[in-house]
Amino acid sequence: MTYTAAALLGVAGAVVVDLFVLRTRLLRRRVFWATYPIIVFFQLISNGILTGRGVVRYDPDAILGLRLVYAPVEDLLFGFALVLLTLSLWTWWGRRDRSVPE
Repeated sequence: MTYTAAALLGVAGAVVVDLFVLRTRLLRRRVFWATYPIIVFFQLISNGILTGRGVVRYDPDAILGLRLVYAPVEDLLFGFALVLLTLSLWTWWGRRDRSVPE
């Protein structure tokens, strides 16, 4: 499996979990989209440092080849999936904690 396929699969899985499994529906909230650029900004900085200095390397046959701040664009997809899944779980667990009597 290529890094591109894994990143796309990760995004699809995170979207399904958000919208249909946990039903947190973060993707439908303005606050998610208003704050996501902050995450992308710092992701690009860290990806640029790690890939620009050669700490992380990618097999050219496993990526599309398009890069943004030295990192393959697939990193943005993978990062999106990780952030969405983490926030979906955090929101879901927060709702569960409030519904449990002390």
